[in-house]
Amino acid sequence: VQLQASGGGLVQAGGSLRLSCITPGRTLVGYARAWFRQAPGKEREFVAARNWRGDRAYYSDSVKGRFTISRDNTEKTTFYLQMNNLKTEDTAVYYCAASADYPLRGNGADYWGEGTLVTVSS
Repeated sequence: VQLQASGGGLVQAGGSLRLSCITPGRTLVGYARAWFRQAPGKEREFVAARNWRGDRAYYSDSVKGRFTISRDNTEKTTFYLQMNNLKTEDTAVYYCAASADYPLRGNGADYWGEGTLVTVSS
């Protein structure tokens, strides 16, 4: 199962972007949705996750209060990462993922999308 992430781009510090991730058809029912990122020269890190029901979410300390993970409740095949007040340190390739576990186990997930690059300029 391949997820499809999009929405990355170049933005100035303080700006906003919304990333989207599409899951094919009606697969991955019951799976938590998550976002990870990998900055140049660094390991991949967890960003945010939301359970399948959509009533619980948690975030890394570095993005808490600025980023929001959400889902299209109509189709339930698309989920989002709204990123506000972006900082230069948010520059990274962002990956969407789906996990059978919630909370996620470490930096693992069961299915991944291709990354989308977010570049935040000063």
